[in-house]
Amino acid sequence: MKQTECTTILVGKNATIDGSTMIARSEDGGRTIIPEGFKAVNPEDQPKHYESVISHQVIDDEDLAETPLRYTSAPDVSGENGIWGAAGINSENVAMTATETITTNSRIQGVDPLLDPSEGGLGEEDFVTLTLPYLHSAKDGVKRVGYLLEKYGTYEMNGMAFSDKDEIWYLETIGGHHWAARRIPDDAYVIAPNRLNIDEFKFDDPDFACSEDLKDLIEEYHLNPDREGYNMRHIFGSSTIKDAHYNNPRAWYIHNYFDPDFGGKPSDQDQPFICHANRKISIEDIKWAESSHYQDTPYDAYGDQGTAEQKKTFRPIGINRNFETHILQIRNDVPEEIAGVQWLAFGPNTFNSMVPFYTNVTDTPECFQTTPKFNLNKIFWLNKLTAQLGDTNYRVYGELEDAFEQKSLAQCHNIQHDTDKAVEGLSDKDLQAKLEEANKKMADTVYNNTVELLGQMVDEGHGLMTLKYDLLD
Repeated sequence: MKQTECTTILVGKNATIDGSTMIARSEDGGRTIIPEGFKAVNPEDQPKHYESVISHQVIDDEDLAETPLRYTSAPDVSGENGIWGAAGINSENVAMTATETITTNSRIQGVDPLLDPSEGGLGEEDFVTLTLPYLHSAKDGVKRVGYLLEKYGTYEMNGMAFSDKDEIWYLETIGGHHWAARRIPDDAYVIAPNRLNIDEFKFDDPDFACSEDLKDLIEEYHLNPDREGYNMRHIFGSSTIKDAHYNNPRAWYIHNYFDPDFGGKPSDQDQPFICHANRKISIEDIKWAESSHYQDTPYDAYGDQGTAEQKKTFRPIGINRNFETHILQIRNDVPEEIAGVQWLAFGPNTFNSMVPFYTNVTDTPECFQTTPKFNLNKIFWLNKLTAQLGDTNYRVYGELEDAFEQKSLAQCHNIQHDTDKAVEGLSDKDLQAKLEEANKKMADTVYNNTVELLGQMVDEGHGLMTLKYDLLD
């Protein structure tokens, strides 16, 4: 069940095109399809007593005593392995994405071993549900998760991000009970694949935070391989052949997209955590990055530059195992009542479009409330179908998808602009009704565009089938 293939992108408010903070992640899985949905969790729906499904960890009621805030989430709809809330924005415009599966090494595991799930502990299943409804700032996310890790422990290595209108914080778990976090500079961006990502760390700087005893633990057990300074990736992470093929190339490709002068090689192990783009970054830039598959390189599975072996050398970001992708945006140029936007897409990112859902709502559009079983009335399953058909001939279907995504994003932007203006002066109840109406309109628009895309693909593919015979052949 573990989501082991995600890709996180973080962009500070001075690095975005509109001055918003943006935290994004593709939630990927394995060979089994994991249907994902979109849900608004109202305070009365938040668990008052909590037990993890995987580890059976029981959370003390005192840790759930604070009155929860309303929040959005993107849960696994089957519920068989727990909630897996994935990502959302709460009613105070604090966002959280969790988690990015990351790496570790035997040195720290020998000091602070990961728990066995049979012993309890928390995992990706739990973090959003136990954290997001209790946050009033991005830094609160670091404090809350740090507390939970130290008290209950974890059985896996994870990275997660928190944002408000001003700040973005990124936290990584270390061993069974330790953690480290860093505030992302306002003018910077981060690309974080499935490795331990934080590099330079300053223990006495307020833009960094960690377990109270982490520095002492490093010294006591001789964990630091560097002669000077502290690099968390060197101390607690990995630098393996798998990283060189599975993780590092994803970061390298996006670094060169955001800054063509970045250079380097796909397998480079020491690519920096904090980076700066050569331009301001847009929603479309992040969506393109999360959909990318090494275009214009020999490593593109759909390209014509490389050999068959080169096309399988590196793991792309856009992949068949993308099941849900989000960009959590907290805007600074609109009233706080409409500042939170959860851009959401289901299925492989190379064949879908994102929808900018307002998060100050109590319900979500019907077609984004996924069913566990195949159902073409739900956009999750519709996107899976278009992606699998599109994959059969990307040269033909890729152009149709590009036009579909351009059209869908333009229409959603237009609805969003109109709604931003229309809600001025409305009461809270009327405001939420208007936002839910806008969300439904955007969801229905993209759903209908996707149906249209599927029809175009069927039309184009009719004459391309192998099973055909024409009297003129």
